Amino acid sequence: MLRFAPSPTGDMHIGNLRVALFNYIVSKQRKEDLLVRIEDTDKERNIEGKDQEILEILGLFGIEYSQVIYQSQNHRFHSAMALQLLHDKKAFSCFCSPQWLEKKREESKENKIAYRYDNACENLPAELVIDNMNPFTIRIKKPDETIVIQDYIKGKVSFEPDEVDSFIIMRQEKTPTYNFACAVDDMLGDISLVIRGEDHMSNTPKQILIRNSLGYSKNIEYAHLPIILNDEGKKMSKRDDASSVKWLLEEGYLPSAISNYLILIGNKPPKEIFDIKEAVEWFRLENISKSPARFDIDKLKFINREHLKNLDSKELSRYVGFADTEIGELAKVYLEEAGTTKELRAKIQAIFAQKAIPQEFEEQAKVMAGTIKNAPFFEEYEGFKNYIMKESGLKGKNFFKPLRLLLTGAEHGPDVAEIYKYLKNYIGEIIK
Repeated sequence: MLRFAPSPTGDMHIGNLRVALFNYIVSKQRKEDLLVRIEDTDKERNIEGKDQEILEILGLFGIEYSQVIYQSQNHRFHSAMALQLLHDKKAFSCFCSPQWLEKKREESKENKIAYRYDNACENLPAELVIDNMNPFTIRIKKPDETIVIQDYIKGKVSFEPDEVDSFIIMRQEKTPTYNFACAVDDMLGDISLVIRGEDHMSNTPKQILIRNSLGYSKNIEYAHLPIILNDEGKKMSKRDDASSVKWLLEEGYLPSAISNYLILIGNKPPKEIFDIKEAVEWFRLENISKSPARFDIDKLKFINREHLKNLDSKELSRYVGFADTEIGELAKVYLEEAGTTKELRAKIQAIFAQKAIPQEFEEQAKVMAGTIKNAPFFEEYEGFKNYIMKESGLKGKNFFKPLRLLLTGAEHGPDVAEIYKYLKNYIGEIIK
């Protein structure tokens, strides 16, 4: 079983989508199920409806999963396993107040040393623990040996006991911390491989320690993906519009193109343009670069344009508000200058909108519009052009400029002769 474990605390980040895509691909390759685990234990940060939005996005991207669970549903297991660790003396009750711990952190900062919990409560006499009425957390005892991870991407990574520390697994209000809930849930889900961002690397030895302390013997494999950088070379954050999957979709990038790009960056595909089904055939975790991948919106737009070109004409026309093969063919002509469905829609809508004619061509356009309205139907552009030119008496710049403006709503664009064959049946709607 593989898992994708998002938190319903905001818009889905492209880094999260990349993790979901890779989990889906590997689950298909291994013929294992993919579990979606909504990590909703942080009640204060959860945003209502974001869980459904996550599932809808996964559906849009064709990411299939076998089941959805909510981490909060496992709370009784988290509590039971924390008590088990206390019983086995692999964890201990900590009565240190937040204020005291903050004081210790400040002292470490002043001394320019990394803060480590001093295990003050680890060996308290049993009678002090039993009779103590003060609030307490539960801390797991730090490991007594090096924890080694063999990562598919990062290779061999080692963590010394002091790097892991005796960390909190249950808060004073008896809710599990992230690492404890995650480790227990991976056990409950029978997870075989965890694919996630490299920002979780420091969490991995803690989760391994928890499972080892609980006597869980199954080896879980890991692959930590490099972060995605913005165009300034910094980690993409919520301030970067392109970091939001929702924003990319609203801007007119196709799910297939976004998937293509996120699988492509930092990877070694046999070709540049592909779909997710093709990626299942050649994708290998170990081929992913160890270095961060830089997000390039221009590259994404190029890939998006290629995916738009590959759409059936009628399907493409739906993205611009029609369901007509001719309009789809027209849209493909405009793909030379438009790279998203949003840009494409603006081009096509301008053709059917009320035209804004520059003052220097107002009179010519008025004469031409009247001529076109009374013109017979012409199958070929040459016949149409010659008739309008003869009847209007216009020629040269005073003919071609107003004609383009009336037909397309733009001063520049594809050759009018090229687009006329797709517009000829709509002339009455275009010239209002």
